[in-house]
Amino acid sequence: MSLIDAGYQANVPVGLERRASSRFSIAQARAIVSDLFDPNPWIYWTDFLASFAVGCLCFQLVRQFPLFSLAQLVCFTATVILYYRCGSFIHELMHIKRDQFVGFRVAWNLLCGIPFLIPSFVYWTHIKHHQGTTYGTHDDGEYLPFAKRGPWMIVWFLTEPLYVPLLAVFRFLVLTPLTWFSPAVRRWVLRHASSMIIDPSFVRPELPSRDIRIMRLQEVLTFLWCAGVLAMVLTNGRWPFPFLIQAYATGVCIVLMNNVRTLVAHRWTNGDDEPMTFSDQVLDSLNFPHHPLMTELWAPVGMRFHALHHLFPSLPYHNMPEAHRRLTRELPPESPYHELERRSFTDAFLELWRMSQSHRAA
Repeated sequence: MSLIDAGYQANVPVGLERRASSRFSIAQARAIVSDLFDPNPWIYWTDFLASFAVGCLCFQLVRQFPLFSLAQLVCFTATVILYYRCGSFIHELMHIKRDQFVGFRVAWNLLCGIPFLIPSFVYWTHIKHHQGTTYGTHDDGEYLPFAKRGPWMIVWFLTEPLYVPLLAVFRFLVLTPLTWFSPAVRRWVLRHASSMIIDPSFVRPELPSRDIRIMRLQEVLTFLWCAGVLAMVLTNGRWPFPFLIQAYATGVCIVLMNNVRTLVAHRWTNGDDEPMTFSDQVLDSLNFPHHPLMTELWAPVGMRFHALHHLFPSLPYHNMPEAHRRLTRELPPESPYHELERRSFTDAFLELWRMSQSHRAA
């Protein structure tokens, strides 16, 4: 087991398929894509390393061009898109068996997770987003009933990126060393400040001792990264404001892209805090198979097939386009799977906005 990441796997619980509705045959869908569940390490390594290398190059080039010039804006945009793609691999790691891709887990954490202040332990709670007993409930930190709370919740969610990067720095640079000396602070930080979620009221459960050790190691490494950056700033004799502004702006834009994508990943219709059946979870999610070149920019690494992902969480991202093509072609016309497709981000967002407005009017 890797010291950097033990890895978590969030597959559909055994027997949960039997809870699916009679007109949504999970068994039939699985038979269609049964040969597509093996992840290809060469694709993962090549995609991640190439995106990371070009992203770093673009990040360095941003400050080499005149302020707000076209070349600078192009490099900045490319940095955000490529770094966002790199960060999105954390989602894949949660669905690969813990004894697989150990080297990739280590490399991702060292190159991306720790420098981006998202070490993989902050996403271990993702497993609850796929469990039949917790999806869409208060125990699912990745679910908010946007469709049932009015447009104000959507607007609030889109303002989060302004302060989330600062909170991440505070969490690892300030709170981490405090947890070494105060058990009370350590318990509070674990429960309330150690999860990459969208529901601020989510309380993280206790972890087994083995996972606590991995979490502590990742915490220490992330603290050392933050402290090292701060030390370089202080010993430089003057504050590198251009670098700090660029880093903050990059973080804000990455979080904003993720929040915008999140808004159209689901229909967000469960406002009763009641568990949803597996089929209802799938039907609460959306696919965006059209315009792949554009869609892949704002929903990378398989994110544009989110309904398919909830149908088969362990399906690797590089096989999702083929799996969707097969399911679309071979499932019967009356299958609800065909209802999960949206033409564009705009269509899905306006649908969500109208649902939230109608709830407020009601």
